[in-house]
Amino acid sequence: MTTFVIALCALVLGYLIYGSFVERVFGADPKRKTPCYTHQDGVDYIPMPTWKVYLIQFLNIAGTGPIFGAIMGILFGPAAYLWIVLGCIFGGAVHDYFSGMISIRKAGMSLPEIVGDELGGGVRQVMRAFSLVLMILVGTVFVTTPAGLLASMTPTWGFWGSATFWSVVIFIYYILATLLPIDALIGRIYPVFGGALLIMAVGILYGLFTHDNWMPEIGDAFTNHHPNANLPIFPMLFITIACGAVSGFHATQSPMMARCIKNEKLGRRVFYGAMITEGIVAMIWAAAAIKYAGGYGQLQALLNSEGNSNPALIVNFICNDWMGTVGAVLAILGVVAAPVTSGDTAFRCARLIASDFLKFRQDTLWRRLVISLPLFVIAAVLMNINFDILWRYFAWFNQTLSIFTFWTITVWLARHQKNFYITLFPGLFMTAVCTSYILVAPEGFSLPYYWSIAGGLVVTVLLLVLFVRWYYNFKKELA
Repeated sequence: MTTFVIALCALVLGYLIYGSFVERVFGADPKRKTPCYTHQDGVDYIPMPTWKVYLIQFLNIAGTGPIFGAIMGILFGPAAYLWIVLGCIFGGAVHDYFSGMISIRKAGMSLPEIVGDELGGGVRQVMRAFSLVLMILVGTVFVTTPAGLLASMTPTWGFWGSATFWSVVIFIYYILATLLPIDALIGRIYPVFGGALLIMAVGILYGLFTHDNWMPEIGDAFTNHHPNANLPIFPMLFITIACGAVSGFHATQSPMMARCIKNEKLGRRVFYGAMITEGIVAMIWAAAAIKYAGGYGQLQALLNSEGNSNPALIVNFICNDWMGTVGAVLAILGVVAAPVTSGDTAFRCARLIASDFLKFRQDTLWRRLVISLPLFVIAAVLMNINFDILWRYFAWFNQTLSIFTFWTITVWLARHQKNFYITLFPGLFMTAVCTSYILVAPEGFSLPYYWSIAGGLVVTVLLLVLFVRWYYNFKKELA
């Protein structure tokens, strides 16, 4: 418990101290007009209250990641605590803050266009395709996940109440959330869902202090405790826990709120703060899962109690046991609303990305429909693919996107003669993680472990050399 409390305090201090440092590095200017005023259109560029922007950003980036990923990640042991704390403060929150703030400086520009501005036209084209694929994967995954959960939690009468029925309902909601002005639907229901998710986390936090059971301490953080010995901490832990530490998906979401934020000085509260909040939620669920189960083997057994690894079962067990009837209701709201409120903004973000590079205005409903319809058709086709395959590729696409974002921010900081080391080092780390993972993973190249690690390091060093060479030439041009 001591380790857990220290970790929570570290996350809060990270926001107060390192977050303030990151803000100074960027140079937030309270006098500069933000895009919600300079490009106001009543659809995507709308000034919104800061508390609402914060909650929307939090729900956009959360999904089931800080819950399911943390539950699966704690199987590796207290190394999960370290990754959530250090990854969130020095990686994920910095990643989210700069992707949002640079978008503000570029009039609400979407991520692929920002990447293209800094890394070149060729990378821009790759990022456009890469980001659209990821957004469609997120939207598809976050139809099937909550639909299955709702079907298991509600009565079924033939088609009514089935997973197919709930998929149709969620899909209709996604269409409306993608096409309507952001304050018409998302701005109204997100505060309710965000409040439910946070209340659930507070309730679980209370349960951690009022229930007795074993919890891991930091002393053996570098020992792999995973019951499956074939899953090494590096790189598997850093892919398993994405939301709550570092997640590339977040950088696609930040520009949406960059179009609604009223003042640059609010950026740390919205972008850095939402990520720290997500880290706290991830820490709570990681600790709750292992404390409820009482051990790594016991947690693995609970996860597999219905034949396949399902962290939703752990959420249901804990909420019902520790919070009673209220917990059961919050479990449904939290575990279902979290993916739904990431899926809807994934499709909305895909519409904005496509309209940005096509230079196609989004001021009328039919213009938004022209862009959105092909995206929904592709997602409907993908829903017929095996979910496990979709999820594995989503996980890798997600973390690989963070590499592009970190390198983009690093180049932007270097061009503006600011401290680029704060994103260079986490960018190098994530490059090694994602490259090693795709080389060793079954859905990748399935190479031997040490060859994969070596390959990841080689790619990381090559990119570092390219950056140093570019930076040296850049400095010569300035001289």
